[in-house]
Amino acid sequence: MDPHLLRTFVAVARCGSFSQAARDLGYTQSAVSQHIAALEGDLGAVLLQRRPVAPTDIGVRLLEHAGPLLLRLDAARADITRLTAAPAAHLVIGVSPLAMTSRLARALAGVRQAQPRLEVTVRVLSREAVTRDVATAAVDLGLVDGMAAPNDPLHLPEVGPLTVRPVTEQPLAVALPARHPLATRAGLRLVDLADARWIDAPDTAVPLAQLRITSGSDGYRASLRYEGNDVRGLIVLTATGHGLALLPQPVIDGIPGISAVPVSTPRLVHRTEVLHSDMPDGPRALLAAALIAATE
Repeated sequence: MDPHLLRTFVAVARCGSFSQAARDLGYTQSAVSQHIAALEGDLGAVLLQRRPVAPTDIGVRLLEHAGPLLLRLDAARADITRLTAAPAAHLVIGVSPLAMTSRLARALAGVRQAQPRLEVTVRVLSREAVTRDVATAAVDLGLVDGMAAPNDPLHLPEVGPLTVRPVTEQPLAVALPARHPLATRAGLRLVDLADARWIDAPDTAVPLAQLRITSGSDGYRASLRYEGNDVRGLIVLTATGHGLALLPQPVIDGIPGISAVPVSTPRLVHRTEVLHSDMPDGPRALLAAALIAATE
């Protein structure tokens, strides 16, 4: 299966238009049509219905494979480029919102002191984007967070040969308005909150889909969806009664109007991990080592 044809198929399916996909890819519309016809001929199946343009059932199945396949190809190219490129004087760090902590600031300060001419960019990304961008060399190093059992690694997408190391584990707590009936509890079982009102904030709190998988419940339904990456915005919504959120306890401790009630069952933690490619030296290696060695 030719990856160039596969990329064209993904673009057409995403755009829902041959002409728009051609503009995005820099091809003529005729070339795009030829690519799709060649891929369908290779696979012996119709992948796209033409009017309106949309993937067939077989096309939908191919899309499920296409994303990971193309990502692995991009990651392979990036890996080879990293091995052959000259050392960079610019460090780009991808960070999921809740992984942006004082630990990163302290570690980064040490690296910049050792290399004062180093240019640094910090990008706040979704958890999924951090992993993808490290694999494809869009960023040099990533910090990603998530929920896990104590001492268990995060379940990250398989994107190629990356080094993943633990940085921190913190207790998780349910963020409640200070006047909520459960706000004075010493601990809460997640299963008892399955029917509560929740805020779905996939980039700034534990995603509700993950709560459903962990608890084996179809509850944890959203009363509001928050698509920002500003944790303060989520906390304001929680404090004013729009729904609960599961967050690292240090993030919400001491904030007026909010109570942080620890999760007693199941045993879960908020875990942060550093991701990078193999790198024997240079600023990425210094920063990774500093992150692991630093203390909160």
